Amino acid sequence: MEMKSTDISLQLEQVIAEAAEVEQSLQFTGSGSKRFIGRQPIGKPLDVTAHQGVINYEPRELVITVRSGTPLSALESLLASEGQMLPFEPPHYGPAATLGGTIACGMSGPRRPYVGSARDFVLGTTLINGLGRRLRFGGEVMKNVAGYDVSRLMVGAMGTLGLLLDVSMKVLPLPERECTLVQELTEAKAITRMNQLAGLALPLSAASYDGLKLYLRLSGSEQGVAAARSELGGETLEEDALFWQKIREQQYSFFKTDKPLWRLSIAAGTPPLDLPGKQLIDWGGALRWIVMDEVDEAAATLQQVAKANSGHAQLFRGGDRAGRVAQPLSDGLMLIHKQLKQAFDPKGILNLGRLYQEF
Repeated sequence: MEMKSTDISLQLEQVIAEAAEVEQSLQFTGSGSKRFIGRQPIGKPLDVTAHQGVINYEPRELVITVRSGTPLSALESLLASEGQMLPFEPPHYGPAATLGGTIACGMSGPRRPYVGSARDFVLGTTLINGLGRRLRFGGEVMKNVAGYDVSRLMVGAMGTLGLLLDVSMKVLPLPERECTLVQELTEAKAITRMNQLAGLALPLSAASYDGLKLYLRLSGSEQGVAAARSELGGETLEEDALFWQKIREQQYSFFKTDKPLWRLSIAAGTPPLDLPGKQLIDWGGALRWIVMDEVDEAAATLQQVAKANSGHAQLFRGGDRAGRVAQPLSDGLMLIHKQLKQAFDPKGILNLGRLYQEF
């Protein structure tokens, strides 16, 4: 895909500054691929897709700085041409997905528990705050700050703290070899095995269980993958890249439903959850996808289950997007969120209510 380069940051600054003067709410829009995540957006749309292009790329340094409207597919193609990748394997959820939307939503794919999340690879960000002022945090090296790393605060903030202009990220080399091993197991045995293997010196890069079979992906050198494959055993999955793409992009048969889809991020060693509805396990046991009918009843049940297992529940798809979709924060955490919102967006105009209805 052709990589365009256009800088519209001055126009974006002006629009936000003018909106702040009259306290006009704004909602940031890109391709719309992740519009379903979080609460229903409100405010005047501000399209950022024209803000595209690579600002700096140093393949030898494994660092790249990219404007937020850059299509994710174009960025990944560029990296692949240099034998590199975005380590956190972000889902697209649409052909025109942008980097800015990916970082704002904090999305990471199946590789996340083995290499790190999107937040772990963000080195720096430039953003426009709620007053229309440009701010820069972090840089292009791993150790570039003293104190709190504000740049990573933007990952998962859903645009409530500012409009991302560009992101500097650490990238990694593509693995020489990948293969996926498959084995039929019960859910309890699959969870136990995923957690046991995570503690061993194996080139594990993904582990998922669909209710019948355990899928283990190995990534690394030819020699390392071959040795691990021999040690672990199991059948080799044909077209394994397509399988993990379907898991990542929610194109797998499990996700093809009109019922509400819940996302539980919990402790990886949590035993099978005795809940109604279909379930799929990813992230080596730490991510549980659940399809349930009754949204109101499910919310209380799943939030309680998630809290008891050191995690949180989120209504990921379907249901009432104008209501509460994320697990309620404690009073202390909510106060911190409100203070951050006040500091970055004192007029309260940016993606109002997208993350939590309180701000």
